[in-house]
Amino acid sequence: MRRFIFPCVAATGLLIVSALPVFAQTSDYGLPQLGSTGGSTATQEEYRLGRAWLRQFRAQAPSWQDPISQHYVESLVNRLLPHSDLSNIQPLVTLIDSRLLNAFAVPGGIIGVNAGLFSFADSEDAFASVLAHELGHISQRHHARQQQRAEETQLPTMAALLAGMLIAAGGGGQAGIATAMGSQAAFLQDQLAYSRRYEQEADRVGLRALAEAGFDPNAMVEMFRSMQRMASLQGGNPPEFLLTHPVTESRISDTQARAAQLSVSNRRDATPQYDMIRARALLDLHRNDPNQAITRLAQSDPAPEARRYLEALVSAERGDLQGALNRLDQLATELPDLTMIPATAVEVALDAGNHEETQSRAQRLLRLFPGHTPTQLLQAEALLQSDPEQAYDLLRNLADNRPEDPQIFILLTEAAGNTGRNGWGHLARAEELQLTGRIDRAIRQLDIADDVATREGNTRLLQRIEQRRKDFLDYRETLEQF
Repeated sequence: MRRFIFPCVAATGLLIVSALPVFAQTSDYGLPQLGSTGGSTATQEEYRLGRAWLRQFRAQAPSWQDPISQHYVESLVNRLLPHSDLSNIQPLVTLIDSRLLNAFAVPGGIIGVNAGLFSFADSEDAFASVLAHELGHISQRHHARQQQRAEETQLPTMAALLAGMLIAAGGGGQAGIATAMGSQAAFLQDQLAYSRRYEQEADRVGLRALAEAGFDPNAMVEMFRSMQRMASLQGGNPPEFLLTHPVTESRISDTQARAAQLSVSNRRDATPQYDMIRARALLDLHRNDPNQAITRLAQSDPAPEARRYLEALVSAERGDLQGALNRLDQLATELPDLTMIPATAVEVALDAGNHEETQSRAQRLLRLFPGHTPTQLLQAEALLQSDPEQAYDLLRNLADNRPEDPQIFILLTEAAGNTGRNGWGHLARAEELQLTGRIDRAIRQLDIADDVATREGNTRLLQRIEQRRKDFLDYRETLEQF
């Protein structure tokens, strides 16, 4: 199974993002009053800060680059989005390679999900309830409203709190929390009542979104109860999610009462898809012992097809390419609507180094589902060896459609180099560096690209570099706020 994990400091997950203000310096957002509907359209400032924060986070937390799982989570978010009081926003999903139970929301539409959330949530409705809650935080603009509260009460600078959050995200764990709380004890006490109210608001928005999108709102109640049980079993080490989203009996009761009043619209037929995505996450989390992934999946009584899917992945891990492909082909015949199954066969063939099989399967799938991003990425990687020109064209199109995806620029850098486009290769490398928070190195990479373009007399590339240099300097200025 493909695992593109960027080298960086190991992380414990984001610890206090949804519950506390994130940005030390912000402009006037035209904020709603506490308890109002919140206003659903993010400002340009929120969008800019959110993207900058994500770059800083990527520099410290290990990304789980699984295109098939990424595509699934994005589709789930897009299913919830129209019912979440959000407009004029394109959310950006990032997956984190961490076994810890956590998810978070950042202004501007950033949704973060730890691989550990898949392990904990044993149904699609349960998983969707967490996404719906996080979208509720964004739609109610809780971060901006908390920042306004900080300014109104003239509380001290947020720099120490931000430092603590980055220590925690970078692997400091409890030390990071201690730094944040020790430096801002008065601030945290002042914000506690507000964060509880924000959690309640996000619950209400999330419950309605779940019901209107065809999910069971009672799944949110069950998730809270499961988290509460987990916290009691772990004593003084509750799951990461509960550090930002404290669960109380009154909150559970309120959620349960509201869920009971909602009727589910257009309930969709259950499919094994979520269990299959969960199998991928479990195999990644237990990559050193696939049998643990099999055991863990079986504990939640998954769909039989999901067990067979995981067995196919494990067969591939153990070098049995044909056995894995046979299992996947049989599943694809039984479940022709699940594109992820033939896409997984493409992935398995690529992992085994069989580029001819990869190309054949990718082309067949893309004829049926043009624009399927995971398959396009897998095809592009195979083409790097056999037809770098085609790989370059494909990756350029993907980069235009997904300019916030670092993995695309990693592959594009190689494709440009393999086709003699050295200047464009350095520019692609610069893009990947800035997307992962290494902005100074990205600017130096632009200088190299500029030198190459000047020697080649490539005026089009020079114009593009100049524009991106201005953008990168703006990014750096924003990153300095954290």
